[in-house]
Amino acid sequence: MSGSNREGPASQTLSRGIRILEILADERGPLSIDELAGRLGVHRSIAYRLVRTLEHHGVVARDAAGHVQLGPRLAALAAGVAHDLQAEALPELTAVANDLGMTCFLAVLDRDECITLASVEPRHTVASVAQRPGARHSILVGAPSKAILSRLPESDWPAAMPERLRAEIAQAAERGYATSHDEVIPTVQAVSVPLGLRTHRPAAIAVVHVAGPADAASIAERLSQSAAAIREALGG
Repeated sequence: MSGSNREGPASQTLSRGIRILEILADERGPLSIDELAGRLGVHRSIAYRLVRTLEHHGVVARDAAGHVQLGPRLAALAAGVAHDLQAEALPELTAVANDLGMTCFLAVLDRDECITLASVEPRHTVASVAQRPGARHSILVGAPSKAILSRLPESDWPAAMPERLRAEIAQAAERGYATSHDEVIPTVQAVSVPLGLRTHRPAAIAVVHVAGPADAASIAERLSQSAAAIREALGG
């Protein structure tokens, strides 16, 4: 973002530990120590010491083969992030997911990325798109990103903003919702509306579904109803 302060990390060890958590969050399965070392660009012994420390705090765990995955303690820590927002959003996300038969999620802005804070898959459906909490992508792609940016002043936008994206954000601001197709996950479409909460970081709620016929305006209307309910519960 144009106004952010992106200085280097004060602690390289802490930065590497956090990077391990980010790598594991982006993976669909456990990774070996060697794989983590390769992703970090460090010697295996360094990666091993980092994992041991994270394991001691319960934020990562190793299986019988020694492969590393996120630990249960991390879920408890994540639940404390914007706890009131998550608590009020979850019933609405659940209602939307089951009403539309699509995965519904809450996304928030984190510097130059859009991060999934909470997600609910529909109860009764043949197949749905998984959207895991902690998943992140560039603020330059995806319906939630456009919905969030549509409520921000241009001074808070990324410095390198493609002209095409500017036009899509302007359209989202005019109609009250944003869409995306094949931008974050191939063959997946998304519809999103901004939350516009005064007391929280910029956020949006969205649904994702496999490419196919769908009325984006009707989906956005249902999302807007839940967004209004969340805002009212949180006092605007």
